[in-house]
Amino acid sequence: MPSARVLVVDDEPDIRGLVKEILEEEGYVVAVAESAAAAREARRGERPDVVLLDIWMPDLDGISLLREWNERGGLPCPVIMMSGHGTIETAIEATRLGAYDFVEKPISLAKLLLTVERALEASRLRRENEGLRNQLAMPLDPVVTSRAMQALKAQMEKLTAHDAWILVQGERGTDKEALARWLHEKSARRAAPFITVAAGSIARDHAARALFGSDDNGTVQYGLIEQANGGTLYLDEVGELDPELQQRLSSAFARRNLIRCGAPDAVPIDLRVIAASSQDLDAAVQAGKFREELYYQINVVPLQVPSLRERIEDIPELLRYYADFFANRDKLPYRQFPVVVQNRLRNYPWPGNLRELRNLVQRLLILGNAPDVSIEEVEQALGAVSADEKPLPGAAMGIDFSQPLREAREQFERTYLLHQLNEAGGSVGKLAKMVGMERTHLYRKLKDLGVDPKSASRDEQ
Repeated sequence: MPSARVLVVDDEPDIRGLVKEILEEEGYVVAVAESAAAAREARRGERPDVVLLDIWMPDLDGISLLREWNERGGLPCPVIMMSGHGTIETAIEATRLGAYDFVEKPISLAKLLLTVERALEASRLRRENEGLRNQLAMPLDPVVTSRAMQALKAQMEKLTAHDAWILVQGERGTDKEALARWLHEKSARRAAPFITVAAGSIARDHAARALFGSDDNGTVQYGLIEQANGGTLYLDEVGELDPELQQRLSSAFARRNLIRCGAPDAVPIDLRVIAASSQDLDAAVQAGKFREELYYQINVVPLQVPSLRERIEDIPELLRYYADFFANRDKLPYRQFPVVVQNRLRNYPWPGNLRELRNLVQRLLILGNAPDVSIEEVEQALGAVSADEKPLPGAAMGIDFSQPLREAREQFERTYLLHQLNEAGGSVGKLAKMVGMERTHLYRKLKDLGVDPKSASRDEQ
């Protein structure tokens, strides 16, 4: 795993040199800047993991630069302020603008090293917490009773010792992202970011900027690829990327660097790629629908995830596991699944795989009262699958099924977020908690979908 990158911004050469020397001795990769202008330029290079920022500088003071970064897409990483003439008001203002800590001059090198270490640890813990929230929403399937799952788990165990790129293939609903997260957490890159790129949910007009970032008039936005630098980039449904993005990705992966939109220079990247697809990518390559060089780049080690139909012997244990999971997470009453119910569910085709099974268990725990789930409840829950009884999905939401998948997904996401925003009373903060998204990503998503949070809740009424 690459060393953490530190940017030191200070107008005093002696301090810059001393701090750089000490940090490099501790194994950090250090860049220096003597002014706000030089700091802006340094940010155009590799994304720093932590910034040491002096307050008093000749061209623009550190507080103003901190405010500028905060207003232009948020702070790039933890920022530690440094000053020999700081006041309580200055420290309060720096904290309000998002600074991690405040170090006084003359600098105690022991304290500085400890502060840098703690800032990096806090950043790592924040990423881990985000990952844990995602895992709570989608727990990793722990059941490996079946021969198919035992074979998959053995293959995954071997991969934990390697940094090879992986292509995970399997039907929708088989928890491919959860498996990718497990591989990341067991790898040498576990302390670095795990960044998900949901190919089908990125608006086409903003896809290149979302992935590669941008550099417009000195304003740098780090794309999803660069945010994963040092860690793992998970490409969900990679087959849905349009041809132009496939070409750009392939080129970036081959060169091990990327060029932000609007930027003249390339930025080096060091990451592991785990891609996933429910399509037959080999057939897509043969049909000319997926770029051959990208396919071979991501398909160093293939993993095939079995469908639930291929592991029906796991169903009884899965039912118990998810009943326990929802009883603990959602405080629902725990219910037993008798043998007759287990047998019925073992013979169900499960077109939605694990996702469908989870939803069924949650529904039965919410709607039922008896300690045991009855066969009548199960038949009623499964009855909606009958083609002549099943209403056209999405009809109530006004989704046009004649349009391509990407446009249909965008239409659904816009309808869904508008409804949830209305439920949240127009509060984006509440909306972020309701839908399980980080606020910065949510703002970007709303913008991509053309949703104005200030007026959306009024439009829903």
